[in-house]
Amino acid sequence: MKTLQKKFCIALAAISLGIAASAGSALAQSSAPPSASAPAGHGQPHGDPAKWAEKMKERMAKHQAELHDKLKITAAQEPAWKTFIDGMNPGAMPARPDRKEMEKLTTPERMEKGLEKMKEHLAKMQTRLVSLKTFYAVLTPEQQKIFDESHRRMASHMRERMGKQMGEHGPGHKAGDHPPMTDKK
Repeated sequence: MKTLQKKFCIALAAISLGIAASAGSALAQSSAPPSASAPAGHGQPHGDPAKWAEKMKERMAKHQAELHDKLKITAAQEPAWKTFIDGMNPGAMPARPDRKEMEKLTTPERMEKGLEKMKEHLAKMQTRLVSLKTFYAVLTPEQQKIFDESHRRMASHMRERMGKQMGEHGPGHKAGDHPPMTDKK
C-alpha cells in the first residue's frame, strides 16, 4: 500500500500535467536544458532537451487544434479560447537546484526548499484554475461535455504513463531494492 505522501505527490503531478496538457502548452514552452548537476537520464526524458521541447511544442499545438475543432469554438468564443490557452501556459520550467548546494543543507532546510517549490507550483495551478473556469463558463453544455471527456481521457492516459515511468517504487529504484512502505493501522 502506498504512503499518503506518495499518493499526494502522484496526484499533484497527475493533476498538474493533466491541466497543462489539456491547455495545450505546458511542457512545450520549456526549452531550458537541465542543469549540469542533473544526473544522466534525469531531466528531459528523450535526449536532447531542445529537440524534446520542440517535439512537445508540436504535440501541444496539434492537441490544441484538435480540441479547438472538437469544441467547435465559435467566433464569439475565440477571445476566451485565446485567453484560456495563454493563461494555461506555465512558462519556462525552473532550473533544477544545484545538487552540491542542496547537499550542504540540513534535512529540514531541504524540506523547506521543497515546500517553497510546492507553494510556487500551487500558486501557478491556482492561476491556471481561474483561467480554466473562466473559459469553461463560456462553453455551451454540449461543449463542456466534450471538454470534460477529452480531459478525462487525457488525464487517464497521463496517470497510466506516469505509473509505468515511476514503477512500483519510483524513479531510480529497482524491484527488490527495499520492501514497499505500508500504512499500518
